[in-house]
Amino acid sequence: TTVKNTFNKSFLQNSKKSFSDYNAQVEKEIKKICQQNTVYSWSASNKVNPIAIKNCKGSYMWDWSGKKYMDFNSGLMCSNLGHEHPKVIQAIKDQLDTLSFAAPQHATQIRAEASQAIVNELPGDLNKIFFCLGGAEANENGIKFARQYTKRHKIMSRYRSYHGATHGSMMLTGDQRRWVNEPGMGGVIRTFPTLKYRCPLYEKGMSDNEYAQKLVEIMEFQLKYENPESFAAVYLEPIVGSNGLIIPPGDYMQRVRKLCDKYGILMVCDEVMTGFGRTGEMFAVNHWDVVPDILTSAKGLTSAFVPLGMCAVREHIMKAFEDTPFSGGLTYQAHPVSLAAAKACMEIYKEEKIVENSKNMGKVMFSMMEDLKKKHPSVGDVRGGLGLFGAVELVKNRETKEPLAEYPGTSEAMGEFMGFLRNNGVYTLAVVNYFMACPPLNTTEKELKETFEVLDRALDITDKYVV
Repeated sequence: TTVKNTFNKSFLQNSKKSFSDYNAQVEKEIKKICQQNTVYSWSASNKVNPIAIKNCKGSYMWDWSGKKYMDFNSGLMCSNLGHEHPKVIQAIKDQLDTLSFAAPQHATQIRAEASQAIVNELPGDLNKIFFCLGGAEANENGIKFARQYTKRHKIMSRYRSYHGATHGSMMLTGDQRRWVNEPGMGGVIRTFPTLKYRCPLYEKGMSDNEYAQKLVEIMEFQLKYENPESFAAVYLEPIVGSNGLIIPPGDYMQRVRKLCDKYGILMVCDEVMTGFGRTGEMFAVNHWDVVPDILTSAKGLTSAFVPLGMCAVREHIMKAFEDTPFSGGLTYQAHPVSLAAAKACMEIYKEEKIVENSKNMGKVMFSMMEDLKKKHPSVGDVRGGLGLFGAVELVKNRETKEPLAEYPGTSEAMGEFMGFLRNNGVYTLAVVNYFMACPPLNTTEKELKETFEVLDRALDITDKYVV
C-alpha cells in the first residue's frame, strides 16, 4: 500500500506541471512503475530496460524525451500497416459506437463481413475460421482441430521454431524458451530445421531440391519409427521467423505436403508472423502453391491495433464437425472490435497495395543486406528476399562460422551493437547472434536507406570482434 501511494502521489505532482518541461521525469516514473507492477515477456525483472514509448506514427516511435526510433521490427513483426493508421482507428471507434461486445454464440454483422473478407484471401478451400485472441491461441486450437479430427495424438514440429507460449504451443516450439516449461504436453517429435547455413544434413554442392529431399527423407524415417498412424499433424512455419528467418529450400514445402498426404497426417502451417503480406504474398504458402489443412495466423490480421488470431480449416476437415461439436472456445471469440480492425486491414491491404509494396521493397531491402555482407566481415549470412522479412547473422569468423554469441545467450559484442542502434534511433529484435529486419509493410525506400546507414555504422562495432 505504501509503495502504491508513493507512486500515485508522484504522478499527481507531475500532472500539475507541464509534461513538456518534465518529460525526463515522467519517462523515468513510467518505467519505474511498469517495472514495479508488471511482468515483461521473456525477461528477468531486474534487468529490463525498456523504451518508454509516448506515441507512434507510421514506421516510427517516439519516447518521452522526443527521441525518434525507426520501428525496424514492426513491434513484434505485427504492425504490418505501421502505427496509427487512421482508417483502422476509425473502424475501431465506429464499432465501439455500434456494438462493443457480443458473446461468441451470437451472429453479428461484423463477424459476417470480416470473416468473408478474410476467407476471400485464404488459399484453396481454407474457408472456415475459428477466431481467437492471438497466435499462441490459434496454434493451441490448431492442435485441437488436428487431434479431434484424426483421432491421433502425436505431432511433428521442428527445431528452430516458435509457435507460442501457451501450454501446447510452447511444447511445439523448438528453441530454448521451451526448456524451462518442460515437461508439458506430450506427443511432440521434432525434426531438423531447413537452415542450410548451419544444418549438419547439408553437404556442400547440394542443390536446393536435393537438400529438401534429404530433409524430408529424415522426416519420413522419424515418422516410420514413431508409427506414422499415430501422427495427427506436421506443424511448421513456412518461413521461420524469430529463430533466424529460415526460408525452405527448393521443393521442400511440396514434399512435406506429399508426405502428409501419404500417411493421412494434417499439414498445419503457422503463419502467425508470415501471414497478411509479410513475405510479399498474402500468405507465405502461396510462394510454393501449397494449401495446408490448417493455417493459423494473427499479428498482421489486425496489424496489432487490437488482439485477434485465427485458425483457418479446410472444408473436408470441417465436415467432421458438422454434427459433432468442436471442443474449443473462449469468451472473446469473434470479438466485434477486433473483427472491425481486421476488416479495415483487409481493405487497406488492397487499397494501398501493401502486399505489392512488401514484395518490391523486400527486394530493395535484401539488396541492402547483401551490401552489408560485402562490406562487413562480421556478417556471416543474410537471409530474406521474400517481402520485408529478413535477418542478418553475425559471426567472429566467416570460414569457421563461429557465432558472435553462443546459443542460447548473448555477448558483449551483440550488446554493444544493439546499444548503438538504440542510441541512434533504430529499434529491432536481436536473438543470440542475429538481428531481424522486419519493418512495416508500407515502409518506403527512403526509410530503408536511412535505417541501413545506421546499421552500416553499427556493424563497424561487430567487425572489431572478427578473428
